[in-house]
Amino acid sequence: MAAVNPFLQVDDLSFSVGDKELFHHISFGIAEGQRIGLIARNGTGKTSLLNIIAGKEQPEGGSVIFRRDLRVAYLEQTPTYPAEMTVMEACLWHCKEEPRRIQEYLTKLRITDHDQPIGHLSGGQLKRVALANVLCQEPDLLILDEPTNHLDLRMIEWLETYLGRSTMTLLMVTHDRYFLDRVCSVILELDDQTLYTYRGNYAYYLEKRQERIDVASAEVARANNLYRRELEWMRSTPQARSHKARYREEAFVDLERRARQRVEEDTVSLQLNSTYIGSKIFEAEYVSKTFPAREGEAGSRERVILKDFYYNFSRYEKMGIVGANGTGKSTFIKMLLGLVKPDSGRFVIGDTVRFGYFSQDGLQFDAAAGEAMVVGVPVWYDERTRVIDAVRRVAEYVDLGGGRQLSAMQFLQHFLFTPLQQQNYINKLSGGERRRLQLCMVLMQNPNFLILDEPTNDLDIATLNILEDYLATFRGCVIVVSHDRYFMDKVVDHLLVFQGDGVVKDFPGNYSQFREWEKEQQSTATSKTKEQTVSKSREAVQSRTEKEGGTDARPRRLSFKEKRELEALEADIAALEAEKTQLEADLCSGTLSVEELTEKSKRLPLLAEELDAKEMRWLELSEIAG
Repeated sequence: MAAVNPFLQVDDLSFSVGDKELFHHISFGIAEGQRIGLIARNGTGKTSLLNIIAGKEQPEGGSVIFRRDLRVAYLEQTPTYPAEMTVMEACLWHCKEEPRRIQEYLTKLRITDHDQPIGHLSGGQLKRVALANVLCQEPDLLILDEPTNHLDLRMIEWLETYLGRSTMTLLMVTHDRYFLDRVCSVILELDDQTLYTYRGNYAYYLEKRQERIDVASAEVARANNLYRRELEWMRSTPQARSHKARYREEAFVDLERRARQRVEEDTVSLQLNSTYIGSKIFEAEYVSKTFPAREGEAGSRERVILKDFYYNFSRYEKMGIVGANGTGKSTFIKMLLGLVKPDSGRFVIGDTVRFGYFSQDGLQFDAAAGEAMVVGVPVWYDERTRVIDAVRRVAEYVDLGGGRQLSAMQFLQHFLFTPLQQQNYINKLSGGERRRLQLCMVLMQNPNFLILDEPTNDLDIATLNILEDYLATFRGCVIVVSHDRYFMDKVVDHLLVFQGDGVVKDFPGNYSQFREWEKEQQSTATSKTKEQTVSKSREAVQSRTEKEGGTDARPRRLSFKEKRELEALEADIAALEAEKTQLEADLCSGTLSVEELTEKSKRLPLLAEELDAKEMRWLELSEIAG
């Protein structure tokens, strides 16, 4: 993909890890203004490619050429800063931006203590600080590796809008399919060491990728037919073969390679025989939970997670849990599992319930004991264990029902671990491959109640498709905590919305339906406010009319001067509203200088006041005019 007016050009790039070649002689360019999403399975080189472009790793061959003086910022998947730095110092580390602008980003990303040492932050908080840092650099080219990880749904929507309005050129890796669809206009797919280009959004990519697979499948079928005929010729006597053209022998080698190619679909039907679950699942009986204020943290106060919360969970219910970071979503799950005790109230669990817990913390290893915890069951191995051996220690076979079974090796293949990859040691796996292994180890125990806490973090789209299909036919209960809107919409039919301070809303629908309902509520509230303003205006006009001429006075009409004022107000209000819309877009664009940003920030509140005054006067005159 050669770029017109390129920001950078990648030519003939190759890279391997050990004896595994991740990509082979790939080339592409990035032009000014393009918004490119990079898609690939875990472990096939997405992060390595970004690291090479950012200069963090060196390729085995090929080149990366940047336009001179190009400003580049890179959000790494796992960013690092000196532990003694404060949050604000980390944000200023790579940019000269004024602190006021950085504070805006940190506020949107809910980082409140700007003097807190970096070493005290969680992984999620650190990723958000790093995101604020790259945004404030206002680069020409912004490279993002999983930018939506550790952001809650409102933060993702804000970032989606911000990047959509920005003029920055983007190259990003993300599994968030709504984010890809709404932000990116070009998709690059890294598959089987080869790079494919799709000039459209995610929906366009899905359509054209299927066409590519169909064509490849037809080519493999044709190659197989030719291969059978050529095989007969190659197996003929040496005397017969010696008289044949040499080129046919060489062509046969290439034909054999093509015929043995396997065109695999990302989605695999996987239906396990989940354990029977009775009609009683769990009942939360007036549960309350509060965490005290964090000692030494500026502005911190006690956090109320639940307050006399009651809920009776239904059989086969598929519930999503959403809410801002810190409102208690993960704590609620841990209380249900008995890992955290409530302050008051209790959870009553049905006798037939068998939990399967996919934790956002991943596989937790005890280096001394060599123990990993999966669904609360100790599995004895360490990170130097092979993938297949780790899975076999959970179960040798998986029950599919009806007398059918899958071996551990076959089960791993359903989750895109080839026989060769199954021989890898766990410490050689990428972060996404470890999460996929963790998912296998949870599902193969045949739970009847799945609890998935941020399951989409670090999982590639292919694995998400498999998990979504599995959950669609799962004969059990599901609770999902996730910031992935696409995943939530496909999987859940019911929401608990954690709104903070112990307030939990029960909503019958998926996330997109909830957001539509919420927007309608906000619109209704705005309409009521306007109605109240109009009503007050009418009362004021009526009061003045009565004072001027008494209750029996004729209705007052607009004077010539007032008619001209009304016409002018209509034009002024339209102009002010247009200015306000443009001003808000400019402030969110990320392209303003410090001086422009300061000037426009000062103008916005003055503009709002002027608009309110003119609208109020327009209402008064309109009421008189009838």
